[in-house]
Amino acid sequence: MKNEKHPDPNVIHPIAGYDKEIYVKPTIKDLNIIVGDFTYIADSDFESHVTHLYEWNGDKLVIGKFCQIAAGVEFVMNGANHQMNAVSTFPFYTLEGWDMEPPKASDLPLKGDTVIGNDVWIGQNAVILPGVHIDDGAIIGANSVVGSDVDPYTIVVGNPAKPLRKRFDDELIDLLLTFKWWDKSIDEINELIPLLTCSETDKVKEEIKKRIE
Repeated sequence: MKNEKHPDPNVIHPIAGYDKEIYVKPTIKDLNIIVGDFTYIADSDFESHVTHLYEWNGDKLVIGKFCQIAAGVEFVMNGANHQMNAVSTFPFYTLEGWDMEPPKASDLPLKGDTVIGNDVWIGQNAVILPGVHIDDGAIIGANSVVGSDVDPYTIVVGNPAKPLRKRFDDELIDLLLTFKWWDKSIDEINELIPLLTCSETDKVKEEIKKRIE
């Protein structure tokens, strides 16, 4: 183990003496935010990056393991949405003094949970809109605004975010999705690091094939 330390998903600060990068899971207080082991953010407060998450909407933010979230990323939840099927979008019911009952849930454009897979890299200042599903291994470019689902191991960029390319060919993507390295034990992952950081994709394919046979 590096520096004779064992990786611990319950440690908040994984870099000694540096408080601007944290493992997210042990800091979560909101029960509607679920984050997997070893996902980190380049900040000291993750929940400030989750906006408009209101209990009465019933939506959740679910993030997998080993995700890398850069500074300035924002997860916009369903509470940001306004009624769009009426003449005005103004939310009278949320403000004091206006005689309006809350609209029915069916009158609001609620889009369900926001779900981020495993080993997803979200670049600086990206915005993830309500109800988006970003699959395993995807990369979200800096300053992108993601309003639709992202396929596994796909790079998306822009506003609105559009697919740029797949990271690997379909065979390797299928192997990685079957292998699910992020679900293995810490010791197994440590042993796999040379494979996980290898740029020779044909070699990676053959080794994964051996391990899943």
